[in-house]
Parts: sequence; C-alpha cells; structure tokens
Amino acid sequence: MTTTRIGMPTPRIDGRLKVTGSARYAADQPTPNPAYGWLHVSRIARGRIVAIDERAARAVPGVLEVFTWRNIGAIQPGDIQSQKGFMGTSIAPMQPRIFHDGQIVALVAADTPEAAREAAQRLVVRYAEDAPSAGFGSAGLTSGPAHKSAEPPEPDPQVGNFDGAFARAAVAVDQHYATSTQHHNPIELFSTLCAWSADRLTVWEGSQNVSGYKHGLAQQLGIAPEQIQVISPFVGGAFGSRGSLTQRTAIVALAARRLGRPLKLEVTRAQGFGIATYRAETRHRVRVAATPAGKLVALSHEGEEISSRPDDYKVSGIETTTRLYACPNVASKVTILHADRNTPGFMRSPPETPYLYALECAVDELAWRLKMDPIELRRANDTMREPIKGLPYTSRQLMPCFDAAARAFGWSRRGAEPRSMRDGDWLIGWGCASSIYPTQMAPATARVRLTPQGRATVQTGTHEIGNGAYTAIAITAADQLGLAVENVEVLIGDSELPPAPVAGGSNSTASVCNAVAKACEEIRRKLGKQPLPTHGAIEAYAENVPHGAKPEQVAALYKGVSSIGGGFRLKDRVQAAFGASFVEVRVHARTCEIRTPRIVGAYAFGQVVNPKAAESQLMGGQIWGVSCALHEATDVDRGSARYVNTNLADYLIPVNADIEQHQVIILPESDRQVNPLGIKGVGELANVGMNAAVANAVFHATGVRVRHMPIRVEDLLGS
Repeated sequence: MTTTRIGMPTPRIDGRLKVTGSARYAADQPTPNPAYGWLHVSRIARGRIVAIDERAARAVPGVLEVFTWRNIGAIQPGDIQSQKGFMGTSIAPMQPRIFHDGQIVALVAADTPEAAREAAQRLVVRYAEDAPSAGFGSAGLTSGPAHKSAEPPEPDPQVGNFDGAFARAAVAVDQHYATSTQHHNPIELFSTLCAWSADRLTVWEGSQNVSGYKHGLAQQLGIAPEQIQVISPFVGGAFGSRGSLTQRTAIVALAARRLGRPLKLEVTRAQGFGIATYRAETRHRVRVAATPAGKLVALSHEGEEISSRPDDYKVSGIETTTRLYACPNVASKVTILHADRNTPGFMRSPPETPYLYALECAVDELAWRLKMDPIELRRANDTMREPIKGLPYTSRQLMPCFDAAARAFGWSRRGAEPRSMRDGDWLIGWGCASSIYPTQMAPATARVRLTPQGRATVQTGTHEIGNGAYTAIAITAADQLGLAVENVEVLIGDSELPPAPVAGGSNSTASVCNAVAKACEEIRRKLGKQPLPTHGAIEAYAENVPHGAKPEQVAALYKGVSSIGGGFRLKDRVQAAFGASFVEVRVHARTCEIRTPRIVGAYAFGQVVNPKAAESQLMGGQIWGVSCALHEATDVDRGSARYVNTNLADYLIPVNADIEQHQVIILPESDRQVNPLGIKGVGELANVGMNAAVANAVFHATGVRVRHMPIRVEDLLGS
C-alpha cells in the first residue's frame, strides 16, 4: 500500500462524514431527556431594564423556568481574549444595564424548543433608554490609543522622519478609506449543550479553543477546570467567531445545573449578530510618497476602529502594513473609538483584511499618479528586510507570486488608462494587490501511539474548523512513521486531550504538526533501540516550543492560555507568507452593475502539507475577498445603534453565479527557518488584498475611485 507523504494531495478523511450528515456538531449530540433553551435579547442599545413581566411566558405549557439576572446565579464576566483572557467580551451576562443591541436579557427553558421560543417571545421587558452612540460620527463616543491596550503596551511602528520626507516628496497620495462592520454567519448556528453528572460538567459547543473554553468557563462558574470537559469534534464554520467564549455558555451551564437535566440552546441567526464577535468597522488615512522612479520615501498609516463601550479590542493592522515595502520614513497610529455596540473580535485575517485594503488601494493610486504599472511599483519597493527594525524575512516570494499570477491572468494585455477596455455595454477593469499573512506558531503538545499491527493514534486538543486538521495531522504522522494515512486515527476537539493552541492566526497546522512530528521522532528513536513488542504498543508524548517562544508557555497552555508568536513579533527575523491577487471586473456602462467573472491568485507559503486542502482554503479566501469588496456589510441604524440586516437574505455574500472562474497557483517554497517542517499558515492568506484588487479593478474599469467597502451600484451611478 502506498504511503501518503507530506505534500501529496489527499482527500479529507472526515469528508464522507460531513457530506453524508454523519458528522455530529454541538446540537447533534444525542442526550437523554434534554431541556431546550431560547434567548430573549435586548431591543435597545443603551439604557437599563426597568421591569420584566414573566407571567405570560411562564403560562406556556412545558415551560420549566425563566432565567434572568435575578435567579441565574453568580457569573464572573471574565477577561476578553485580546488581553489573553478567554472571553469575547467583558460585558457581564444577564444584568439590568444594557450595553448594546442584542445583549442577553433572559433564557427560557422548556420541554420543547417550540415552547421555549414561544415563552421567550412572550416576555415583556420595559426599558429606560438612553441615546446610544452607533459608530463613526455619532455623539458621545470616547477614544484612546490602541497601543496602550496591549500588555505590555506596544509602540506604533515608526522609523525615520515621515513628515519631512512627505513634505519634500515629488509624488504623493493622501487619502481616506473605510471598511464596514461584517458579521460571522457560519452555517452551523451558535449552539451549546450542557450536561452535569454530580459536580462534573460536559459542554458540547463548536469551539476553536476547547482548552481555553474549559478554563474560561471554570473562572466564570467559580469551579475547578478539572470539573469541566469541552467537546467539539467538528465545527460548521468559525473563522474567528468561536475563538473565544460568548456569555451564553455559562448561562446554559448554570441553568442546566438548576434544572437537573441537560440543556440545549441553539441561538437564532439574528441573535448571533449580538451575542458573538464580528469584524470591527474601521477608517484609515494613508499617506504614501515616492520619487518619480517609484521608490517610496514616506509612508503613514493611521487607523480608527469601533469597539464596545467597555472593551479595548483592537484590530491594529499597522504591524503588517508598515513592513510590507521598503521605505525609509514610516509613521503609524491606531485609535479605538468606544460606541454602544457589542465587542468586535477575530474574523479571518483580522488585522490584514481591512488594513491592507487601505494600503493597497493607496499604492494603486500612487501608481496611477506616477503613470507606472502597479506591479512594477511594487517590484521597485520589494525588500528582503522589513523597514522598521531592518530584520530579514526568512523567505519572501512576493514578486514571483506577482509574476506567476500576471502570466496566468494575461496582465500584459491590460490597457493602462481607465475606461480603456470594453466589451459592448460592459466596462472591463483589471486590478491587482499584494497578499501577506504573518507566519505564526504557538506551543503545542501531542501524544502518538503505535501498535504492532502498524496502526497509529494521534491525540491532541486541536480543532477541526473546516481547515482539514484531521487530514493534515494524519498525513504528518503517516509521513513520519512510514504508514498509510488510513492507518492513522486522529483524536482532536476534546479538552481532555493534550492541549493545543487556539485555532486562529493560521497557526494550527504549523504548531500541531510539528508537535506530532516530534512525538513520531521519539517513537522512531525507541524503535531503533528495541523491537516493537508483539503485544502492547509504543507511545510518545511531545511538546513543541517554536522559535521565539518560552518553555514556560507550555505550562500556560495547560492552563488554557495560547501564546501565539512569530510573524513580526520576533527579535531576530520576520516570518510571513506572500501572494498576489488579480481580478477582472465588468461594470455595466448604464446600470453600473458590477460583475467579477475572473479571479487569479498565486501564493507561496512554505511546505504544503495537503495541496488539495490548501487549494480549497485559498479559493475560499479569494471568494471572501470579493465578498468584502462588493457584498458584505452589517447595516447599523444610526439613531438606535441596532443592526438592521440580521439574516442571510439581506446580509449579502457571493453565490456561484457571482464568480465564473477562479484560479489558485501554489508556488513551491522551502523555508526551514520557520519550523522544522517548513510549514507556514495558508487559511487566512488569500482573502488579504483581494478586496483591494477588486476596488482597483473598479477604478480601472470606470475611472471612479471608491474608497470604502463594499462598493455598490450607487457609488458608480452618474460616472
């Protein structure tokens, strides 16, 4: 039987379970005699609850209890994850003060979900409402510098004398850009099932961080982490939304204990907009200047971000945008504005997606002013050392990615002038942009067991969030032990397993697979000294501490704390994956309807564990980039600070008809400095920059520069 090796295209070993409906998600767990919960959430964004009339709700047949702050019991709010805590928000659940639209007010438990829903809808809540601040431009906002929210505070990147260099520059761009609020809408609704056995609690919940959930929930409930087990074998979409605890989990756990029976909660699509995190709304001022030959002489990136009233969650993508190109004079600053909104959080490529959009649009504007090809402007400022500290990149194939994608796209046929390409009534525009994502890793642990029959079992508390973790781990073990992939069993998604970091920042494959490889190496070492026993098995446990991390961070991992490092945070080097995004748009000359018939991207990200999965991840990222540019936006009523389009009918995302052709090009790259297996993250790379490529293509098609996302028909009417 042929052994599956790292780098060979491999079908997902969990694929059949998913396509047949056999994969069990949180709400699918069979449980004897469960009760069902339904949330009642706030209909105002700021104020307090004056009274709750529960009589009509309690009169519904089958209702077991109505839980509010009066009877749910003590719940500690917890620290938010951006401050190395476990929570997505510090806003305490079930309290009379209202901080945002959709805040949890009550939980109704009943024998059936229908009864719970009807009772929740019959609750009568009276509020004393205060005038809310919805976001940018609203009265009553407060603000503060983002760098002070870090622990310890991190200075904004800067070098040289930006003001002087910008003032003296021959050619300059000074523009403002904006990105909208975007919400996670995973196909699997946010669901929680809690069951107690004596003083032990089992939680089934879709999670990117089972160990963090375990310890964070223990803090909230005031019990020992050893009393809690969190199980999440499959997740039906996450992309950051399940990286931190929401306040619902502790409520369900306490309610289940009070009821003396398991309690299952499925949050509605609309309620998910208020109880989970989302991509923050941002604004940017980018100033960039160059010589007539296109060499950058000055770059400044200032960002403003919306957060909740109490929390300092920051996106802060200036860490990346100030280091992408060679430039001797750089300045940056990020400000957090506090509004009456729920706390934002991680959403795939959290800093890079909005911040690189602004930079790459500004670079395209500079290329136009210089009358220079946008690719050649980037080539003129390519660098193997980042400009802030002068640290070397371990590898950087930005321009090879541009060259490969440009050839496949046919960029040489592009007319330089806007509105110069046309097909009947359709204006044709071609745009491009850089893609970059920092290569990050965290300490991880794994246990591997090999039997005399040539079968291996891998145990590690990582997560299958659609990233192909089961398969990547099986490939690694098969490669290291000389087995077929079907002879490797992978056990993940359980807080009882050896801990792994949060599945975020595209760190999981690099972090976990290197730990698995170390355990396999120890098994090979043992086999070299003794024969494999006829009965029993050989087992090895391994801890992998990546470059720049500290050994004591493994102990922190056992307490639920992930220590993700690398990227631009190392003291001796920079680690990143690169790519180039190209897109064709067609804009109808009379209706201004925008179509995206073709997208092409080329990417270099070190050792590819499973090309089949990597191509799928990159394709999804490309489509998300188009979605950011043309479709996605959460609309906020500026008067009430409430979300308007809390459904999949009005929250727009691309469908098959929106993108006719896509192409993913993977460039070979060897970079063993990043880790022994040479793995870089891929999942978040492809949607970075694609939104800017679309915006640049729209300008090329129409001559109209739209500096906000998403771009809509009304932005182009009259052009």
